[in-house]
Amino acid sequence: MCGIVACRMDEAAGPFLIDALKLLEYRGYDSAGVAIRTVDGTMASSRTTNRVETLERQLDDWSGPALSGTGIGHTRWATHGAVTETNAHPHADCRQRVSIVHNGIIENADALRRQLEQTGHVFASEVDSEVVSHLIEEELLITGDLHSAVTAATLRLHGSWAIVALDAETGRMVAAAHRSPLLVAHSAKGVFAASDINAIAEFVDEFQAMSDGDVVELAEEFVWTRSGAHSAAPAYAASNWSGVTHGLAGHSDYMSKEIAEQPETAARIIDRLAPMIADGSLWAGLNLPPFERVAVLGCGTSLNAGRVIANAFGALGDVPNSSLIASEASSAIMDPRTLVIALSQSGETADVLRAIDDLDLGTSSLMALTNSEHSTLARRADSMLNCNAGPEIGVAATKTFVAQVITGVAMALSALAATRRIDRDYARRQTDDLRRIPDLLAHAIAASQKAIPPLIEEIRDAQGYLFLGRGAGVVYAAEGALKLKELSYRWAEHYPAGELKHGPLALVEAGTPVVVIDSGDRRIESNIAEVEARGGRVIRIGGAGSTIPALGLSLGTPMPGGIDRWGPLESVVPLQILARDLALALGRDVDKPRNLAKSVTVE
Repeated sequence: MCGIVACRMDEAAGPFLIDALKLLEYRGYDSAGVAIRTVDGTMASSRTTNRVETLERQLDDWSGPALSGTGIGHTRWATHGAVTETNAHPHADCRQRVSIVHNGIIENADALRRQLEQTGHVFASEVDSEVVSHLIEEELLITGDLHSAVTAATLRLHGSWAIVALDAETGRMVAAAHRSPLLVAHSAKGVFAASDINAIAEFVDEFQAMSDGDVVELAEEFVWTRSGAHSAAPAYAASNWSGVTHGLAGHSDYMSKEIAEQPETAARIIDRLAPMIADGSLWAGLNLPPFERVAVLGCGTSLNAGRVIANAFGALGDVPNSSLIASEASSAIMDPRTLVIALSQSGETADVLRAIDDLDLGTSSLMALTNSEHSTLARRADSMLNCNAGPEIGVAATKTFVAQVITGVAMALSALAATRRIDRDYARRQTDDLRRIPDLLAHAIAASQKAIPPLIEEIRDAQGYLFLGRGAGVVYAAEGALKLKELSYRWAEHYPAGELKHGPLALVEAGTPVVVIDSGDRRIESNIAEVEARGGRVIRIGGAGSTIPALGLSLGTPMPGGIDRWGPLESVVPLQILARDLALALGRDVDKPRNLAKSVTVE
């Protein structure tokens, strides 16, 4: 989950590395560090357990030899070792010649450490990553060549890694990747490597994604090898990201900005996909075989989005469907002719990638739904659909959930129309429903921003929260509970409302906040009465007259296609705003919640 960046430029590396690390900080913010080659061939290293701004001040105060344009940087999400400055990256060898940054997990690190210590190596940290720098040091003494040393070192590693090694003596840099994302690029402004294109998008127009086993020398002309042999370089991919999209645009935090962007994001996606739904061309363009069942695969918010998509297949086309938690999917058995939809915002989620490695798909097909068309997941799948959410900096997913749902449901409708499970007139009515979503989201934002702030003081001291829904509303209750846990660090659970009296009602006491997604199921009233009878504080998200009148029902116009059979998508907005406002009231950092990172690239 860590973020890596490297550069070789004519201008000073420090300011570039700092700006890039700020854009990568969502990948891990336990600590940060840089190593920059000085003009006299030594290494200047700076690390902190605070945020990147602290690192920036440390570089400003640097009083040693002048810094060059060659350096590496890292933001850490801890998997091994405590969050301390000595455990922060970059890590150096015994002679302080080679510095490395690493994302991933070295599974045989303990055994390698013991071997290296027996030959005289002295370690400065507790982390698995440091063994890489010492392995390179040892191999460099044998070969005298950094590229060969990195290749030999990685052959001794088990696990996952994206590595950039910098040699202070020669100024050479070499990158290596295996089961962890890393891309490289060069332009008139320099040579670059990064975990994510958004870190370097301002400086490059295209990039190359590294594959498992690749080792690349970051020189004026890249030198590619794979498994020790020279290999052809992968094709260039265009960068469609831009650094100008990362500003706060007047918002106090990225989460606020990204919640506000949801109507525009929805409109952009729907405008692109709507013409291809009813005629089945969206599905046809995926070139996937016929299917009899659908299974969605994901983690966290992506899994919740997948469940909405699976519900759409079932509710609209009577397609049997299931959902798989990626981290538990290794033993799942796929029925023949199953369409497996793997969802991952980054396309690099390790649990998802391992699950598709372990699943025996047989006659089934795999479709990736991701926000990165050049990701590992996109490359491994039989076909890929980009949800086109755009950059999302806040760690807690907001607009990517909406983008995944809309894209996935549009695909589902097109597939159902193409396979004649629904007729084209019905598909057109559903498409008309989709076109209303941007207005529904905008209405939900306005209603929530008015209704939620007065609630926060009343519920802020509660230690536990319940989220309830019926039918299509259950998965949105799940997403609401997840958001509140992520941001406020308070316990929150979701249940189908009908299950309340089968156990969870024991949790309700005077003042317990119970958030209810009221999507129009008449049975919800008896569940609300059960809560109120025990003194629970009901927060109803529904139509006019609700605690938070955010749903489309309050607009008074029925949906011609019956969107309520897989919706209500706009209910996610008050759930996001409730979680954010509560977290802010509790003094939390809503963009960087503790212990979490956005791109989960380790199992």
